[in-house]
Amino acid sequence: MTGEVSFIEFGGADAMTARSFYGKLFGWSFETGPGGDGYAIEGVGVPAGVHGGDEGASPYVFFRVEDLDAAVAEVVRLGGTVEDLPGGDDEATAAIFGEFRLCRDDQGSPFGLHRPPRH
Repeated sequence: MTGEVSFIEFGGADAMTARSFYGKLFGWSFETGPGGDGYAIEGVGVPAGVHGGDEGASPYVFFRVEDLDAAVAEVVRLGGTVEDLPGGDDEATAAIFGEFRLCRDDQGSPFGLHRPPRH
């Protein structure tokens, strides 16, 4: 169906480091993927993988979290960085869309965290 995520691929300088970071952050497990320095990711809900040899390359994907503050703290604890979206999260926007944070993992690859609105 149009609009559904069909595959997520994360690129990084080192696939094992990316595997460790995302495995610890989200509890994902990995299997050796087809061809070379890559892994298939299990537990994402859609087909996904991670590969090495591609420093800083990554699709920009937001991941849903229930506790945004706890997820942000975990990103930082694991060596990643977090920044607010330009303009910040005002209360009206957060009530409609939820809250978002732009992040980079411990290798500098971008991803996002999203806490849906509380209704």
